[in-house]
Amino acid sequence: MSLPSKVKLVDVGPRDGLQNEKQTVPAAVKIELVHRLQDAGLKEIEVTSFVSPKWVPQMADNAQVMAGIQRKPGVRYSVLTPNLQGFEASVAAERQFWPDEIVVFAAASEAFSQRNINCSIAQSIERFRPVVEAARAKGIYVRGAMSCAVGCPYEGDIAPERVAMLAGMMKDIGVQHIGVADTIGTGTPVKVQRAVEATLRHYAINDISGHFHDTYGQALANTLTCLHMGLWQFDASVSGLGGCPYAKGATGNVATEDVVYMLHGMGIETGIDLDKLIDAGKFISDFLQRKSGSLAATALFNKRA
Repeated sequence: MSLPSKVKLVDVGPRDGLQNEKQTVPAAVKIELVHRLQDAGLKEIEVTSFVSPKWVPQMADNAQVMAGIQRKPGVRYSVLTPNLQGFEASVAAERQFWPDEIVVFAAASEAFSQRNINCSIAQSIERFRPVVEAARAKGIYVRGAMSCAVGCPYEGDIAPERVAMLAGMMKDIGVQHIGVADTIGTGTPVKVQRAVEATLRHYAINDISGHFHDTYGQALANTLTCLHMGLWQFDASVSGLGGCPYAKGATGNVATEDVVYMLHGMGIETGIDLDKLIDAGKFISDFLQRKSGSLAATALFNKRA
């Protein structure tokens, strides 16, 4: 299959990237990060999570962040809503502050589901059913994520049949788009290809995206494999922010800067200004007082000096 001419990237840095940071990131910093990402040309930004602050204290300012964003036309702002209570909180304010899209997630690993959200895969799907119904009734798009689609910290490799089963369950409850997520970054191109092929049993290629972590340095290779399969939508995180708290040694999401550099080098359009994206990554890295997790950003920033 020929490579896509254009790719859509969802930057998950403000939510997935920051949610497990130990130091508190003020709402103003999160809002500024979103503004910098949209100014760089991102059209899809995962902003925050409406989850209990008891479990994810970093996201306790979710409503404040959503209300503080100066929205740009053509940009879709999404939030994670793991249950009906979270969804209702996400639409409690005036409609102008509602998310354009919600995200629900389930694991392809039974052990991960039990340890992460204290229920079975089947039970998690039933929790999401009323969330999906409520969102679609209000005209809010529903994206799903299948975590541990290629590897689990407790079960090891995940069989493609488990991915196909979960994709079918998500489809049955009305999830409109599905993400194949290598949550702990153990995936390799062949494993990812099999997981995507399993997902294609239930979703069209235009309704599937890739979400890859770079723990073993495989994220760009996995992205390239998916491009050759026809996928044209991917999650990434500015400055490589993020990680999985349930997997020892698991590092962040693939850096948005690295994906953009690769895609532009292949002649694939993203609509993203790489220089502005690098500046957005420097902004949040400076706040967190650490180096950027993006090799491309580091190299290109050093060339400026």
